[in-house]
Amino acid sequence: MSKPTWLVLALMLLMLTAGGVLAQGLEEVPAVDTLGPPAPQPPTNVRVVDRPNDAGHGLILHWNPSVDEVGGLNNVIMYDVLRSSTSDGEFVSRGIVPKGMTDYTDEDDQETTGGSPNPNFMPTGSTWFYKLAAISDERVRSEETMPVSGTTASNLFHWGKLPILFGVLVFGAFLLAFISQAKKGRELYVRPLSGINAVDDAIGRATEMGKPILFILGLGTAGDIATIAGFTILARVAKRTAEYQTKVLVPVQDPVVLAVAQETVRTAYLEAGRPDQYNPDNVFYVTALQFPYVAAVNGIMLREKPATNFYCGKFYAESLILAETGNIAGSIQISGTDEIGQLPFFVAATDYTLIGEELYAASAYLSQEPVQLGTLKAQDYTKAVAMIIILLGAILITAEISFILRLITVNL
Repeated sequence: MSKPTWLVLALMLLMLTAGGVLAQGLEEVPAVDTLGPPAPQPPTNVRVVDRPNDAGHGLILHWNPSVDEVGGLNNVIMYDVLRSSTSDGEFVSRGIVPKGMTDYTDEDDQETTGGSPNPNFMPTGSTWFYKLAAISDERVRSEETMPVSGTTASNLFHWGKLPILFGVLVFGAFLLAFISQAKKGRELYVRPLSGINAVDDAIGRATEMGKPILFILGLGTAGDIATIAGFTILARVAKRTAEYQTKVLVPVQDPVVLAVAQETVRTAYLEAGRPDQYNPDNVFYVTALQFPYVAAVNGIMLREKPATNFYCGKFYAESLILAETGNIAGSIQISGTDEIGQLPFFVAATDYTLIGEELYAASAYLSQEPVQLGTLKAQDYTKAVAMIIILLGAILITAEISFILRLITVNL
């Protein structure tokens, strides 16, 4: 082999050796990251369970936090909860959960929204699929977890409302016991109410003066509890006026209230043995508008100069206007309402005031009807039991014995 041939072979061998060394050096050079901040690790152990104590429209997700939440990259600040109706369908975000939390409640019981079907409605027995993704402080998302599923189911009993059931049973037991006693003729004590005790004196004063009595049922409807209590007091007043042959005027602002009031007064006159003295024109409709009604009633006060004014029912901004006009007319005034905002005006401007539930008690006090008396006593005893539980709970919680708190706390 000639000398030039050896030189060519040697040169080729040198080039091959240099190429191998260069390739080995390139493999050892680390790759440059050109994708931005690193992505965090996703949460683990994701599971879905039915939401307890509901009607079957909710699920609860639980998971273990990402390893990068408190360790590792330490950059996780929130989790994105994704949901789909199928395992391979489109997953949409249902909510963002801040770090530190490891559960999320997904619920929607609205079948329609804005008159259109609600796509997020979760009917009972429906299956939903969920994924979670961790999000870093640089808004970099982790890989999404594998989909996990859960099925909604309705619950027959809401264990968180067990204290309410206890209260209903206690009240029901008292109710049945006291109604039974009242029907057997046992006298149930009801605290005397000064406003009710003054009714007979006020009617007697009107009779002596030869002036009418004005009875105002307020602006409520016939279904309001205060108005119903007012009907009971009206029946007592109308019966007394029938016996004393004194005129009673009842201006109303609701057609249904008018019909009930007319029948109440007519029945009272019948029970008093004077049906011929009943005049339906004394119970009359004025107007449904608030202040025109008040103006008309004030006019009646100033023209008729009634000896006694009764305000028993639902009252609003007109309460002080009526009471002040009654004072100008020189009337004795007895008021009662369950509107807390109007009670101060009645207390200041009328002679006697039935405060809040005293209006309801007045109807039982006057009628002596067993069902009303039994209900009133059952309410009082149930309130006493509740006060004992509250006092006992305050003592035990102060002593750091918290089981009573867990017992009476209602999980809505």
